[in-house]
Amino acid sequence: MEKIPQTILFLLLLVFTFVAAENSTAHRSGGADEFHVGVILDLGSLVGKISLASISLAVEDFYSVHPNHSTKLAIHIRDSMGSEVQAVSAAIDLRENYKVQALIGPQKSSEATFISKLASVIQVPVISFTATSPSLTYDSSPYFVRATLNDSVQVNSIASLVKAYGWREVVLLYDDTDYGRGILPHLIDALQHSDIYVPYRSGISLSATSEEIKQELYKLMAMQTRVFIVHMSSTRASLIFTMAKDAGMMSKGFVWIITNGLANIIDLLNPSVIEAMNGVIGIRFHVPKSQKLDTSFLIRWNKIYQRYNPNKLPLNKSITIVGLWAYDTVWALAQAAEKVGLSGNRNKRLQPHKNSTCLDSLAISINGAELLTEIVQNKFQGVSGTFDLTERQLQVSTLQIINVIGGTWRHIGFWTSKNGLSRHLNQNELEITGSSASMPNLNLVSWPGESIEIPRGWEFPTSGKKLRVGVTSSAYPEFISTSKDPVTNATRVSGLSIDIFENALKRLPFALSYEYQAFDIAGDSTSSRSYDDFIYQVYLQRYDIAVADITIIYNRSLYVDFTIPYTESGVGMIVPVKEKVNSNMWIFLKPLSQGMWFKSIIFIIYTRIAICLLEYLSGNRYLHGSFSLKQLGIQILKFFFIFEEKDMLEYFLSRVVHRVWKIVLLVLASSYTASLASILTVQQLSPTLTDIHELQKQGGYVGFHQGSYMEGLLVDIGFDRSKMRPYHTPDDFHVALSNGVENGGVDALVLDVPYIKLFLAKYCKRYTMVGPIYKSAGFAFALPKRSPLLAELSKAIINITGGDTIIQIEKKWIDQNSCQHDEEMDGSGAITFGGFRGLFLLTGFVTACSILVAFLMCHYKRQEESGHIQDADKGNKENGDCNDDIDNRATISVSGSPNTNSICHDPIMTC
Repeated sequence: MEKIPQTILFLLLLVFTFVAAENSTAHRSGGADEFHVGVILDLGSLVGKISLASISLAVEDFYSVHPNHSTKLAIHIRDSMGSEVQAVSAAIDLRENYKVQALIGPQKSSEATFISKLASVIQVPVISFTATSPSLTYDSSPYFVRATLNDSVQVNSIASLVKAYGWREVVLLYDDTDYGRGILPHLIDALQHSDIYVPYRSGISLSATSEEIKQELYKLMAMQTRVFIVHMSSTRASLIFTMAKDAGMMSKGFVWIITNGLANIIDLLNPSVIEAMNGVIGIRFHVPKSQKLDTSFLIRWNKIYQRYNPNKLPLNKSITIVGLWAYDTVWALAQAAEKVGLSGNRNKRLQPHKNSTCLDSLAISINGAELLTEIVQNKFQGVSGTFDLTERQLQVSTLQIINVIGGTWRHIGFWTSKNGLSRHLNQNELEITGSSASMPNLNLVSWPGESIEIPRGWEFPTSGKKLRVGVTSSAYPEFISTSKDPVTNATRVSGLSIDIFENALKRLPFALSYEYQAFDIAGDSTSSRSYDDFIYQVYLQRYDIAVADITIIYNRSLYVDFTIPYTESGVGMIVPVKEKVNSNMWIFLKPLSQGMWFKSIIFIIYTRIAICLLEYLSGNRYLHGSFSLKQLGIQILKFFFIFEEKDMLEYFLSRVVHRVWKIVLLVLASSYTASLASILTVQQLSPTLTDIHELQKQGGYVGFHQGSYMEGLLVDIGFDRSKMRPYHTPDDFHVALSNGVENGGVDALVLDVPYIKLFLAKYCKRYTMVGPIYKSAGFAFALPKRSPLLAELSKAIINITGGDTIIQIEKKWIDQNSCQHDEEMDGSGAITFGGFRGLFLLTGFVTACSILVAFLMCHYKRQEESGHIQDADKGNKENGDCNDDIDNRATISVSGSPNTNSICHDPIMTC
């Protein structure tokens, strides 16, 4: 009896030891507390299948690396089937029955919008790696965390890409869903900031049939824009590109740009779809190379993918960036769960009961806010790169530009917000490589149609529609005139403006079919239509371009764009000229400038002194004797009136200097005579007015071309409308100026400078131009706002005006030998010293050289005479005094001779 209690005690101890050992073994083998997490995916989609495999692999890898964690994620999978209602129902079920502490997903932005609202109420964090809609923000959904890129992140890179290739217009194709529409405001703003226009947006409904999509594509083909940005789901985009290829829209000249959502999963598309997308360029997230993302990772991932999808082939290319984000999302949540831990009994699975979907029965998570804080503060290096959710969404530093070609894609370049587009990427920042202004800094792109030539981005519609060219008759038919063909009733045009326009079209790199359509504003004198009305027809899309003598002014540029001008600019005033008698008593001094008078007199004095010096050295009989200022003055005065016959110079150097000076004086006298004659004739004509403000103050009358913008200009200057009179033709202008105000005419006309030149070419004897009095940009052609033809046409006009073509056209229509240049009122300017420097330099050089030669000769004679005297003295000493009488007689004989040829005869000229 005593042994029985001992036996029972031993058995109890043995059982307790076994149970403790089992518990210890169970804890070591993974018996951590379960942290329940719900996952909502569209398991019927390829993205859903890839995400499920990545989540499962992430759980296995995390806890194999962290076996001692006290918590372990318990994943509960739900299929949304692509339905917002099904996704919300799954979220309620997971929270009600499993008390999930966090939700991963849902897959679609529309699903995330509903579930994030619910999560904000029950304080359960929602982490989505596929919901990219910009409408999902922290303000509207405080418990929503985006573990992927916001669609708005890529808009600046798209705008930079479009601008880099020089395209000015794009058409947007998008799903007519929350996902498709969410990017539009951000993308359009970015494009407009880069001066890129969006003429059309094509939203494709999910219920659209193939026939409806085909009709929409044909509509796009009928437009002139050829740059399309596609923001669609992979299913709808696959259909669009397949049908676009069948419609001929994947050929040369077209541009297709796909956004991040499609470019990220392009490897998962059907090979036939990728083949149809040849030439497409796209923006995608750049995944840097890392040791974590190696071959073994891909093998392990494919094993799990095959486990869930036994009938699918393994994805040997890549698991896509979406799968990598799913993997890193699980790691971020697992680390946050370990830091937060569990509270209460939330890891226990509750039995479902009736009305479990009632929202009132859902409990609020106590540690939801703390868990959310740990998630967004978590930053680590994952398989997708730096996984940073600090701003409640994934931060991105680099986007990659790709080009679809040959059934796959290749790298084109990178984009960052700091450095923009670049071909290469180094370890730290973008490596900026050299690029020309006309070529983007990217690798060569193979465009649709296997073309390497950058598409122009626009074409005129292929429907056979011709370019509608609006024309109107001008008051000056030299610029443009219109008429009707009596047989065909077609519009016939001619003139300088037409020749320039047609020459510009010939210089375009493409052919244009066009037809002229007349809009007459000058033919009917009672018509109130103006050039503004004509240009406004372009804004109303009645004309594709307006060709005429159209002046570029500000108010017109508000509703049309202008090419560069093809004529000179400015507004001038035509006034009559009157005779003016010049009574200035000193007018004879005006032909020469003050400097010319002064320097001429200086050179006269210098030359005369030089001649006198040369003659004096030569022993001229008229200069023999003592030197005096009176004598010098008389000689200079003689020089002014040229030497008389009796005053002929004797020394040949003096004659050379004098002859050279006579040439200079002859040229100077001739120029003086011509200038004086010009002053006395040309200056007899002067304008009656020189300032338009003077005319305004005097209350004079001014005329202008009816229908032009001059009426508004004169009003702005301050003219009273009662003092303004409109006229139609140059003959009307002539009559008005000839009659004068007394006979119903005007004091002056205000016209564009090109018109004034034509007027003066015909009426050049009685009028002159004053001004320009106002600046204008000149004549140009008007096109619709943001017309792609604008840049090409402007370049062609530059080619014309910068060469010989414009000269030939102007010679054809405008008389280049008109006498308008004879009516210049400025007259000839006074003659300055600068124009005669060569002559004065010549005479100065000859004079200086002559003086130098004369002094050298004098010095030589002195040396020679000194030698003779020394020889004579030596002979005298040898012959004794008997020769003294002979020398004295010789000396007396020489000194008494009146005619000597010695250059240094006088003792005073011994130098």
